[in-house]
Amino acid sequence: MKKRILFLILLTSVVVQLIILPAEKISAGEKIVVNQNEWKTLEQIFGRKGTVQDNVFKVTFPRSDLKVQVGEVMIEPGLALTGWLAFKLHENETMMMGDLVLLDTEVPQVISKLCSSGIDITGLHNHLISEMPSVMYLHVEGHGEAKKLAESVKTALAQTGTPLTQPSVPTQPSAFDWSKVEAIMGQKARRSGDLLQLSISRSEPIKENTTVIPPFMGVASPINFQAVGKKAVTTGDFVLLANEVNPVVRALTEHGITVTAIHNHMLFESPRLFFLHFWGFDDPEKLARGLKAALEKTNHVK
Repeated sequence: MKKRILFLILLTSVVVQLIILPAEKISAGEKIVVNQNEWKTLEQIFGRKGTVQDNVFKVTFPRSDLKVQVGEVMIEPGLALTGWLAFKLHENETMMMGDLVLLDTEVPQVISKLCSSGIDITGLHNHLISEMPSVMYLHVEGHGEAKKLAESVKTALAQTGTPLTQPSVPTQPSAFDWSKVEAIMGQKARRSGDLLQLSISRSEPIKENTTVIPPFMGVASPINFQAVGKKAVTTGDFVLLANEVNPVVRALTEHGITVTAIHNHMLFESPRLFFLHFWGFDDPEKLARGLKAALEKTNHVK
């Protein structure tokens, strides 16, 4: 009798699993499919491919229409003139964050369009100094339906000269040898034409209100190099806590790298963050040693 009862209990458990577990798997599967379809919709809206990392969909907007110069250096879009938008599902809506690269004359119309669609402005400032023409960087945040958020930003970008077709990608690799720079920085970097691009994450989790913000969504430190003859320029920004700001300023200054801006990109982040932008033009290995010295003053992922 006891064996029969035990058998019935086990049989009931199996039946319950057969009924419930597939439904859970289908539900999870449907959610993944919906996410994929949603990202494809955004690609169609923006007319370009995006990249998915850490459950974040990101699309970039290189300002290849601009000819911006700092001193004798003509800046490539990938060095400092590429805007981006990142989308992340959070609870029952999508969170969007981004950074738009704008001429001074484009700023008022873009802000007007974004405000009328309910998208928040979280920062407006320079990243470079002495560039011609002058360029501003507009940081944005939105919550709601991904498609509506994307369409709102596209309408705003249509007020600018930002190319809204698929950007071309350099097909010829640079002959510049970046191996010593990578060795000094202690990591492999992405190479694209004359550019070398690194992204360095912080060790602690970052939140905006209650949402965890992955590094790919704008809270990693981008460090970019561009070959200029036998020398290189470098620019980017360090993502810092308050007590790290001045140690990084001193380290960069001691190595001949200019601090060009210190400001916020978000409004309700925790811990509180400061974004420190820089510019250097020198031998690439010397620049790398200065950046590495500054990086060592931060709580970054090693």
